[in-house]
Amino acid sequence: MTTQDRRVKRTQQLLVKALIALTLEREYDKITIRDITERAEVGYATFFRHYPDKDALLRDVLDVVLNELMTRLPDLSAHSDAAIVGTLLFHYVEEHEEVMRVLLRQSSSSLVQEAIEQSVQNILRQRTARPESPVPLEIAAYHIVTSSISLIQWWLQQGRPYPPERMGIIYRELIIQPTSNVAFALDKI
Repeated sequence: MTTQDRRVKRTQQLLVKALIALTLEREYDKITIRDITERAEVGYATFFRHYPDKDALLRDVLDVVLNELMTRLPDLSAHSDAAIVGTLLFHYVEEHEEVMRVLLRQSSSSLVQEAIEQSVQNILRQRTARPESPVPLEIAAYHIVTSSISLIQWWLQQGRPYPPERMGIIYRELIIQPTSNVAFALDKI
C-alpha cells in the first residue's frame, strides 16, 4: 500500500468515525459536512475529494457493514438454518452496536432500508417461489427487511435483554419461518 493509499484510507476512517459519533449525539439530518470535517479534523474541501455528500459517506459505512455481514453469514441458500443465520446476525449487531445504532436511526433508515432490501432481494432471487403464493417476491423481501430492522431496533433499545442465540430463534420464528411458509418453496428454515 502506498503512502497516498494509506492517507486516503486514514482520512476516510476519520470521516466515518466522525459521522458515527455525531449521529449518536444528534439527528443525521441536522449534521452538516462542516460538522463532520471539524470532528474528523480534516479540511472541508478534503471531504469532497472522498465523497460528494454525507449520504455517500453513510452509504460507504453501510456497504462496509453489509459486506462484512455477508462474509460472516453462511451460504444463504434454501437449506440455511434461519436460527443460525439470525444468531450470527445478532452477534454482529452486538459487536458493532454503535455503527448499527447509527444505521438504524429513523432519519437515516430509509437509505439503509433500501440498501438492505436490495441485498435481501438479491438473495431471495435465488430461491424458488411457491407457485400458488399470493405474496410477490418484492413484498416478501420488504417484509423480511422491515421486520428484521424493527426486531434489531427493539433489541438495542431494550438493552439487548436476550442473548443473540435466543434472538436467532425469535428471528426465525417471527420473521423467516412465516414468510417462507407463505412465499417460498424451502426445504429448511
